[in-house]
Amino acid sequence: MLLAFDVGNSNIVLGVFKDNELITHWRMATDNAKSADEIGIFVSQLFAYENLSLKDVDDVIISSVVPHVMYSLQHMSSKYCEREAIVIGPGIKTGMNIKYDNPRQVGADRIVNAVAGFKKFGGPIIIVDFGTATTFCAINEKCEYLGGAILPGIKISSDALFQRAAKLTHVELVKPDRVICKNTSQSIQAGIIYGYVGSVDYLVAKMKEELGGDNIKVIATGGLATLIATEAESINHVEKFLTLEGLNIIYHMNKTKK
Repeated sequence: MLLAFDVGNSNIVLGVFKDNELITHWRMATDNAKSADEIGIFVSQLFAYENLSLKDVDDVIISSVVPHVMYSLQHMSSKYCEREAIVIGPGIKTGMNIKYDNPRQVGADRIVNAVAGFKKFGGPIIIVDFGTATTFCAINEKCEYLGGAILPGIKISSDALFQRAAKLTHVELVKPDRVICKNTSQSIQAGIIYGYVGSVDYLVAKMKEELGGDNIKVIATGGLATLIATEAESINHVEKFLTLEGLNIIYHMNKTKK
């Protein structure tokens, strides 16, 4: 079995692959203060709940945009899985040609998504990942990562509104039936959600213009992908576990015989 970690600023998504199939997955909060033992015991309990054992893990692979949790995760892998984790970064084969000015500045999750997206859909494609930040990535038909854009995530945007506007209270991120709303809570929901949809559609349209065509598949992933994709006209497919699938693909590219 392969244990894959997708470490984001807000959440860590864990997935277990067996024979290239994602058999189970979990989501936990990202916590820089957790030790390797705390993570190891928690993951052991998740495995036990699914009648799995960490002793059956053949390898561990990690994609992370949070450097401060890496020591604990790598130490947990060594102690509880008895495996040295594969970490997405320099020296790891991805098959993706990075055209960024400085390839080291591209988040590991963006590259992993690009690998999975190209494997599933070919190119050119645009991948929109709705996480703490929302990232837009363009990949051409030559499997070249061209770059993209970064937008404050929908939760960051809404939290900033509530913090800076004293009379506005937190609301649940659900879509109201209309944009012309008759109470403050629904007015906030309409502005946040439909306004974000508009931002996504506009940015995708500009990216398609720069890529030189309209026949470009747009793939959405991340925790809030479904919420936005149901309204965004620009999104063609939602792939909730694109990053985990990319980690599985990259693992097999880099797997060494034992």
